[in-house]
Amino acid sequence: MRVFVYGTLLAGEPNHHVLAGARLVAKACTEPAFELRDLGPFPGLVRGGTHAVAGEVYEVDAPTLAALDRLEGHPRFYRRTRIALDDGALVETYLLTPEQIEGRPVIVSGNWRSRRKENAA
Repeated sequence: MRVFVYGTLLAGEPNHHVLAGARLVAKACTEPAFELRDLGPFPGLVRGGTHAVAGEVYEVDAPTLAALDRLEGHPRFYRRTRIALDDGALVETYLLTPEQIEGRPVIVSGNWRSRRKENAA
């Protein structure tokens, strides 16, 4: 199964170790139909925005997918959902609801790494 990651699971980020056995397929962007919000230590992705969100796609096996689901609190916190990338590929990713991100700052760039660098400066 292919999974799109956009925050702390990216290469070099704190939770990337969960993807240790996974194969990086490509760097990718979502269709411009999402919004990325800053939740402090991690971002939240929601449908219904106008931004393309940058991330990476990994090919994961069943044990890795189960570990991702545990980390993301699926389905109680994040919900693993199928989305389309800007190239039309269908992948799984983890989404939040609009209610969960209400009032949180929008990451206009759609790029979690850029946002972290801005916050560190």
